Amino acid sequence: MLVMRPAQMADLAEVQRLAADSPVGVTSLPDDVDRLRDKIAAAEASFAAEVSFNGEESYFFVLEDSVSGRLVGCSGIVASTGYSEPFYSFRNETFVHNSRELKIHNKIHVLSLCHDLTGNSLLTSFYVERPLVSTVFAELNSRARLLFVAAHPERFADAVVVEIVGHSDEAGDSPFWDAVGRNFFDMNYAEAERLCGLKSRTFLAELMPNYPIYVPLLPDSAQEAMGQVHPRAQITFDILMREGFETDNYIDIFDGGPTLHARTSGIRSIAESRMVPVKFGDPGKGGRPYLVSNGQLVDFRAIVAELDWVPGKPVTLSLEAAEALGVGEGASVRLVAV
Repeated sequence: MLVMRPAQMADLAEVQRLAADSPVGVTSLPDDVDRLRDKIAAAEASFAAEVSFNGEESYFFVLEDSVSGRLVGCSGIVASTGYSEPFYSFRNETFVHNSRELKIHNKIHVLSLCHDLTGNSLLTSFYVERPLVSTVFAELNSRARLLFVAAHPERFADAVVVEIVGHSDEAGDSPFWDAVGRNFFDMNYAEAERLCGLKSRTFLAELMPNYPIYVPLLPDSAQEAMGQVHPRAQITFDILMREGFETDNYIDIFDGGPTLHARTSGIRSIAESRMVPVKFGDPGKGGRPYLVSNGQLVDFRAIVAELDWVPGKPVTLSLEAAEALGVGEGASVRLVAV
């Protein structure tokens, strides 16, 4: 059985294996043992902390095969973007150029560097092994962290954002970076993202142009790349769009990938999940898959289970599922349909 749980320092070697295979652009999952060690340590401290409002906490989860102990995925949440450094995005805007004398009225698409999204909670570090990409376990890896938010709303902001990795070719080159960022840094896209993963995105963002960028002046390849999703990030994008995230207003400052945004209370896994009492028995056949979490903190667990559940009634879990969740009969679990 695959179980999502908080990462522990003992997972470091396995997490680094996952990070080594993650696509260029996932700077929140660098292939660097020291940064990953710091990431897990920060998560352990965050899970253990008493929190009454969102601050500098970060939460990191792993998806584990409970039989072999092997990790097959990971994902994370930052409680508040821009807490220790600015969170930069390009905001899509329209400038109007008008001449009464010539009777010309033009609307021009521009990109303005901003940190509008500072203070929102941020979904990060999504990775799932390729054989699981088109399975329900990709949803478990992505959406179970939203069940964690639903269980602990005081730890998170009223809105959630996520940066989706943008388009780059097989050589790791990004048309958007080559047209914009590379004019300010003598390095290719892959190197810039590697430095961001090892250090910080802020030191590069601070050197980006502060004046609006007129999109029609960019090469066609860069314009076409704006808002495009890297093939390996498509599963994340699709899951979150079904959750109710929107794409229109912001893009990533490095690769032009979409930055998604949603009100926390309107996210499907949060709005539609329900707390349900547990009883043990045979879940029966003819059910449908649900994401099920125990709602705890340090001992948070989430699984996928086939359930024949009727709203308003207790949910019947097998002993194996209950053991994986660490719950007893009469306890309550949070569930939402896949």
